[in-house]
Amino acid sequence: MEKDKSEQGTAGDRQSVRALERGLEVLRCFKPGDRFLGNQEIAARTGLPKPTISRLTHTLTRLGYLSYSEKFAKYHLDSAVLALGYSYLVNMDVRRIARPLMQELAEYAQASVALGVQDRLSMLYIEAYRSSATVTLTLDVGSQIPIATTSMGRALLCALPEAGRDSILEQVRIRSGVDWPRIKAGFDQALKDYAEKGFCLSLGDWKRDVHAVAAPLIPSDGSRILIFSCAGAAFQLRRHMLEDDIGPRLLNLITNVKDALDRLS
Repeated sequence: MEKDKSEQGTAGDRQSVRALERGLEVLRCFKPGDRFLGNQEIAARTGLPKPTISRLTHTLTRLGYLSYSEKFAKYHLDSAVLALGYSYLVNMDVRRIARPLMQELAEYAQASVALGVQDRLSMLYIEAYRSSATVTLTLDVGSQIPIATTSMGRALLCALPEAGRDSILEQVRIRSGVDWPRIKAGFDQALKDYAEKGFCLSLGDWKRDVHAVAAPLIPSDGSRILIFSCAGAAFQLRRHMLEDDIGPRLLNLITNVKDALDRLS
């Protein structure tokens, strides 16, 4: 029996269920710092009609993904979302293997060391360590940073096949407007750095007082690309330190993690 066209997913994908897509878009509206959101706020963020949002939030509440606060007359994420995220993180061998190596590098560099994956036009932290001296960058697991101006995002773009990279850059171009020439110049330099050194830099491009270096781990089993980064205060992590010391150490960390993952497979 043919699926109703109103239930078909984006771009006319006949295998995609539109109602499910919309429900997931509602859950994605909740960003770090968004404890409560009302139907009107969710409608504005998704572009969906408020009656549709009301049905979706009701369903997600019944399934345990959202909970309704009578006090604020708004919704917040509930335990079913946490269960999904926890299962994802726990089943990643790379986090267990990389953890002590990341902590060691963080203390050596007196900076933050993070592991991230792509999330649309952002990078999502799935593991993070920072030294006791780190005050500039205090991001944690679940934090999102832009893909176009960070070392982590640039490393991901450099590691992607050309077609996938171009698709993301086109989306960035459309969204960035007058900032695009600056963003494109930064990425072009990152592409050169990656070809020559194996890692990418961001020297105040995302946040003026933050310098960072990042490089990809491309799994042998063809699963999604992982990115490791080391970031800290610009006055502390100078370019020459990132290029001559921290960057090579980060590449060595990635090699050790990849070798350990390969032994498990």
